[in-house]
Amino acid sequence: MAAAKQVIVIGAGIIGASIAWHLTRAGARVTVVSESGPGGVATPNSFAWINASWGNPEIYFRLRTRAMAEWRRLANELSGLPLAWCGGLCWDLPADRVEAYAAEHSSWGYGIERVGRERAAQIEPNLAEPPEFAVYVAEEGVAEPVATARALLADAERHGARVVASTVSALVQTNGRTTGVDTSHGLIAADEVVIAAGVGSPDIAATAGIKLPIETPPGLIVHSRPYKRLLNGLVHAERLHIRQTAEGRIIAGSDFAGGDPGENPEATARDLFAATKAALRDAEGLELDFHTIGYRPNPIDGFPIIGRAEGMDGLYVAVMHSGITLAPAVGLFTAREILDGERDPLLTPYGLSRFAQ
Repeated sequence: MAAAKQVIVIGAGIIGASIAWHLTRAGARVTVVSESGPGGVATPNSFAWINASWGNPEIYFRLRTRAMAEWRRLANELSGLPLAWCGGLCWDLPADRVEAYAAEHSSWGYGIERVGRERAAQIEPNLAEPPEFAVYVAEEGVAEPVATARALLADAERHGARVVASTVSALVQTNGRTTGVDTSHGLIAADEVVIAAGVGSPDIAATAGIKLPIETPPGLIVHSRPYKRLLNGLVHAERLHIRQTAEGRIIAGSDFAGGDPGENPEATARDLFAATKAALRDAEGLELDFHTIGYRPNPIDGFPIIGRAEGMDGLYVAVMHSGITLAPAVGLFTAREILDGERDPLLTPYGLSRFAQ
């Protein structure tokens, strides 16, 4: 019987956690290395929207809808995940563009309902000004990001994975193959290394001479103190995207990825929170607790980088902005490719080699 494959996963955010969990469940011997600990760096600052909405070519839409289905599979396999299919109400573009989006995505099979003011008020009774026209997708949802990453890693540890709090200083190469990582706690050897370190991925890859073309724009999100239930699901209004977390916090950004912090992030946060309170009924007692500024690992063409680095055996890269939506599918597909050599056709457009063309 062949020995179990030893795999190092660099990164403990939602993508690294999902990859580690799927690899462990498939029989690999997994070591997760992360400087930040469970939850990662970008994941705690995520709006955590699970969706297949907006601006997608159909091929990317198909990956995202598959990922939404994989969230349901993952929740069945690991009970207790903080996952809610709460629905999303959206009117953050002019009505003609919202209608064009609805028509396109409906033709692809996305469950979009066109709604007027009365129906919008039924969906979200605490909106101060329900929209005249919006779209509603009942199948969209959220996964509380840090708690989900921690649950995946904890279950992976119960099944034999190791989680090491350390800094990766370099990838170790032997005869053109990645054979481990050098860390602040010493060398760790492996048969395969996965870079899933979000914004830290380019520096790690560069130690092996590999360039990851990634931008890291900042995004500011405000977080209220826990409050009584005001929202049923996700709300995407013009210049204001809001939801309520499982513990009752209202979180909001000028965009779901967070807005520009500006020169004075404290003032930006106060203004954004004031707009959030004004958008909700019965929110007089809502108080700002804190704001976060996250840096999103966004490949320059807007699409994920998922796959082996060409010319370097033993090295796999998984870096993307839509980590919350894609996490369960990326974990499943990555584990299959590393352990069985089977690359899912949905990943075909997303190899690193596309940037060399």
